[in-house]
Amino acid sequence: MRWALVKVSLAVTVMVVLAFAVPLGLVVKELARDRAFADAERQAAQIRPALAITTDRDQLERAVASSQAGGDGRMAVHVPGGGTAHPGTDHGPQDVPDPRETRGPHGAYDIGRSRALPRDVETARRGRSAVTSVAGGYALLQPTALSSGEFAVVEVYVPHRAVGNGVTTSWLILAAVGLGLIVGSVATADRLGLRLVRPAERLARAAGALGEGKLGVRVREDGPAELRSAAVAFNSMADKIVQLLSNERELAADLSHRLRTPLTVLRLNAASLGDGPAADQTRAAVAQLEREVDQLIRAAREQGERAERPALGCDACEVIRDRMDFWSALAEDEGRTVRLAGVDTAVRVPVARPELVAALDAMLGNVFRHTPEGTAFAVDVHHSEDAVLVLVSDAGPGIPDPDAALRRGHGAGGPGSTGLGLDIVRRVAESTGGDVRIGRSVLGGTEVRVWLARDGSGPRRTPRRRVRRRLLAARPRGKEARTL
Repeated sequence: MRWALVKVSLAVTVMVVLAFAVPLGLVVKELARDRAFADAERQAAQIRPALAITTDRDQLERAVASSQAGGDGRMAVHVPGGGTAHPGTDHGPQDVPDPRETRGPHGAYDIGRSRALPRDVETARRGRSAVTSVAGGYALLQPTALSSGEFAVVEVYVPHRAVGNGVTTSWLILAAVGLGLIVGSVATADRLGLRLVRPAERLARAAGALGEGKLGVRVREDGPAELRSAAVAFNSMADKIVQLLSNERELAADLSHRLRTPLTVLRLNAASLGDGPAADQTRAAVAQLEREVDQLIRAAREQGERAERPALGCDACEVIRDRMDFWSALAEDEGRTVRLAGVDTAVRVPVARPELVAALDAMLGNVFRHTPEGTAFAVDVHHSEDAVLVLVSDAGPGIPDPDAALRRGHGAGGPGSTGLGLDIVRRVAESTGGDVRIGRSVLGGTEVRVWLARDGSGPRRTPRRRVRRRLLAARPRGKEARTL
């Protein structure tokens, strides 16, 4: 916006300067020309009284020399034939002409240096003033009536420098004034644009910070009226978002807290089951559920904890082994064959342990809820320097619409599906810069591929497809895979 205002101001000012400076420059040039020729006419008029009195050469030479143009050698007088060189003296045939006289045809003579062509002089003798171009300038031909009724012609030479005297200086002054106007308008537009742009930039930075999760950012309400209104609306929106998030956290904490009562009853009932593998598994499941509820309450109450969790990280293989130990007991009761591979080494990922546990439980829970009893499933882990790939596959009927299953609220299908399980998995993967894909597994059912970037931003140099092919090619086989 700032540069746009500067460009508009520059274009408008340049057009205005050109619209006024060009005609004014031409007017200055014409004024200088008129001034030069007016001065030449004034110089020619100084000889008229002498020509009206006499045509004596000596007297005319003195009159020409006394003028400014004649003294500079810029004036000439063309006397027509029939004039007398020395009035009052009768020259007979035996008289010798004065050698100083320059006589033309029929006794005409010229005084001073003439630059005009003879035909132009003859044209002026008919009583019409004329300006003709000569070498180095112009010649003003001014006819003057003599007592004899003929016309003498006074020629005044006007050089080019006299015609253009002061024009270049005037043009330079006009150019300097125009350039000053352009620079001043650009500077003014830049200051005005800065006054408009700064509030807009602050608003844009605040919007970006709010999008990054910095809920405390606010905008100073200044600048033009429109931007002040936008700043007020932004601050109001930010306050509303903070209030809505606070209400949501309180609601989640309250809902989680309400589970404590049935959990307490369930824990007491589990304690009364006595001894045995089933009773121990039930008590362990109740204890795990109680820990998860406590974690939900703490996460809902502590503002900003979610932004810090990814930096903590956890060992993905250790979490997967722990959760598979939990789910293998239920799989054994339902007669499911379980295969686990690739979890023998420690692989850290930038995901908090509770979030990774929730994602694994969501995927494994879908297997138990949406496939018949006795359906086999497998969990494979592949990792490289850049990423970790977790594959959860089963031999069930599959998911009819994988794209819809990844959208929040649609679910994997079947009764009892809330549509939130795969959304939890997707958010965990995307928090590291990864993603989630659903396809057909080698067992014949569904395969959920969870891509977790180990550096939290995805692979930097290796393309993602190449990394996937490399991870899949390194799938554990033989002794590396174990059946639970």
